[in-house]
Amino acid sequence: MTDTMTRHPIGDPEFDGLWIHDPVHHAYLRNDVQRQLDLFVGTLRGDGGFDVPDFAGRPLGDGPQELHTTTRMVHSFALAKQFGFAGCDAVIDAGMQFLWRAHRDQTHGGYFSAVTHDGAPADDTKLAYGHMFVLLAAATAKDAGHPDADRMLADVTETLQTRYWEAEHGRFADEFRADWSTFSTYRGLNANMHGVEAHLAAFEATNDAAYLNRAGQILGFFFDDLAPAHGWRLPEHFNQDWTVDAGYEGNPMFRPAGSTPGHSFELGRLLLQYWDLNGRTDAHAPSKARRVIEQALRDGAHPQGGIIYTLENGQAAKQDRYWWPVTEAIGALAALQKYAPQPQDEHQYRALWAFADAHFVDHDRGGWFPEIDDTGRPVSRQFLGKPDIYHAIQAGLFPPVPALSRLANP
Repeated sequence: MTDTMTRHPIGDPEFDGLWIHDPVHHAYLRNDVQRQLDLFVGTLRGDGGFDVPDFAGRPLGDGPQELHTTTRMVHSFALAKQFGFAGCDAVIDAGMQFLWRAHRDQTHGGYFSAVTHDGAPADDTKLAYGHMFVLLAAATAKDAGHPDADRMLADVTETLQTRYWEAEHGRFADEFRADWSTFSTYRGLNANMHGVEAHLAAFEATNDAAYLNRAGQILGFFFDDLAPAHGWRLPEHFNQDWTVDAGYEGNPMFRPAGSTPGHSFELGRLLLQYWDLNGRTDAHAPSKARRVIEQALRDGAHPQGGIIYTLENGQAAKQDRYWWPVTEAIGALAALQKYAPQPQDEHQYRALWAFADAHFVDHDRGGWFPEIDDTGRPVSRQFLGKPDIYHAIQAGLFPPVPALSRLANP
């Protein structure tokens, strides 16, 4: 294995304080973000869409373009632009145009889950999950000053409010056919979690309190109702009436059986962001966030390092190790340390970065490998190539910012 610590020190081991304040660590993070951008800017095609890169950065085949790919590229490069990275505009412009002319359903409204390179629907189902990322991309693009952001914000907000929002529950339904007919009674954490993320971003971009209120309703369900009743673990899957469906097993990438520690990290960080934006009025919110994050760290810790993918009744179920739970644990620990750091936070934060640097960060070509095998080496089983920039770039951008919210514009 390459001696990555010699080439790119993660942080100063003698730094007397938190690495989120360490200039050496800041330099490492910024270097990694730049190398991610350098890799993924090359995925922009001549038609305005994006390819998925293989490990070497070459385009993988001619498969359809998924909505979450387009939106996450816009979001990631718009974030990077706000953090002062150059050369982001071409990707943001292309992604915004591709969303509007290809993913957007001109007949029924909403956004297709996947389209071919010429813009024809490859998967015409309409998932709340994907629409949340449209909202996130539009909000971040607005913060970055993109001229088309307002029309997209208005369009996707109207769709989410009229098609997905269930006012009687204070949460979002999950999926419809292209014509908005119903084919499923499934309700899930994943789409609603990203709904919180997107609505907080939209509130930061617009100061429209309706976004903040919806995010708060969803968070209240997860942290006030579910978490205390389930040992501070978060069930993932629900029936139409929002009772827990413990036996559900769906798409292994987006709806795996059991519960997912990585989502507890994301939601814990988002609760702190909401708490900050909402005036820090709930004195118990930080402790609720910490309990969920710490439970996920205990449950999800793999004996050889990293975070396991799923749990069943609090016990390891699918022990595959992916990059994104590590990035989200990093972000959650950084958020906890910004408010009320505990000694174990710094130990865990440094250990996670050391593991990521040794096993997930591609020091030769840039970007992160998405999964590793039992020996800690990159493999392609669940994921092909390097499918995403979104999780890892946020792990590089967010920790050094002292604030809990408005991270690109504190």
